[in-house]
Amino acid sequence: MPAISMFYGIIVAIYYKDNAGHNQPHIHVRYQGEKASISIEDGTVLAGYFPSKQLRMVLAWIEIHKDELMADWELAVSGEEPFRIPPLQ
Repeated sequence: MPAISMFYGIIVAIYYKDNAGHNQPHIHVRYQGEKASISIEDGTVLAGYFPSKQLRMVLAWIEIHKDELMADWELAVSGEEPFRIPPLQ
């Protein structure tokens, strides 16, 4: 599970070969013991729970970096190392 970004205590990761579980491009986020899987395409929380303030930050970050996230998703699904993506500032 490579972490691709970290900001405001939020860790964002994409798992290798993780296209079977949710069947769509997604990221995994962690914050103070909370975990969630979030769709890259529309920001839907696919699994888990994430605090609303931090979720809003993650959704803004996804919108800014959607193209990069989709490229990282393709790399990770094929077993390759995804690139780091700049944090939300």
